[in-house]
Amino acid sequence: MPFDHNDHYHRLLLRKLPPHGRTALDIGCGTGRFARLLAARGYEVDALDPAPDVIAAARAAGGGPRFRTADVTEEDLPEGRYDVITCLASLHHMPFGTVTRLRAALAPGGALLVLGCYAGTTWWDLAAAPANAVARVAVYAGERLRGAHEPPLAPPVRQPDMTLPRIRAEAARLLPGSGVRQLLFWRYLLTYQRDGSQRDDAQRG
Repeated sequence: MPFDHNDHYHRLLLRKLPPHGRTALDIGCGTGRFARLLAARGYEVDALDPAPDVIAAARAAGGGPRFRTADVTEEDLPEGRYDVITCLASLHHMPFGTVTRLRAALAPGGALLVLGCYAGTTWWDLAAAPANAVARVAVYAGERLRGAHEPPLAPPVRQPDMTLPRIRAEAARLLPGSGVRQLLFWRYLLTYQRDGSQRDDAQRG
């Protein structure tokens, strides 16, 4: 069914954007839905994904970002360039230590926003299961009524191998001052501000 856990948190991520930001890097951009939201907010967006087929689909949809087939672990990222770097459900496809390269690419005061996936099950996940079922049925029914449902382009799938406690420990070690917040639908939000303080990232779970 068409309910997308990552799309569900787009508004939350948009609320975390730094004020007056102008440059953005979206990593693992897929077909570019969030990258286009950043562009609509006035950002100059570089959007990277290692899968040529999804980049082709992103370019076909247009919308302003510069879409490019690239593996961020092999990219020479410009130091101190980006006011915001976003990473939606893609960090578990690469070594967690990649966050240090992303940190270096942030401009002073820039924000790193990671919507990530974790391994294992917590009590919070038990509450997510019925909510997930209800959301999937509601979205599917709405799209059927509008006649709008089309099978989405399937992204590469990889199961995460880091538990939430380990993610928190590694984030604290590699990104001092960062915050990790557990979310519904088997996701977490990692926020880090270069040369700045966190706003409201109390841990839960």
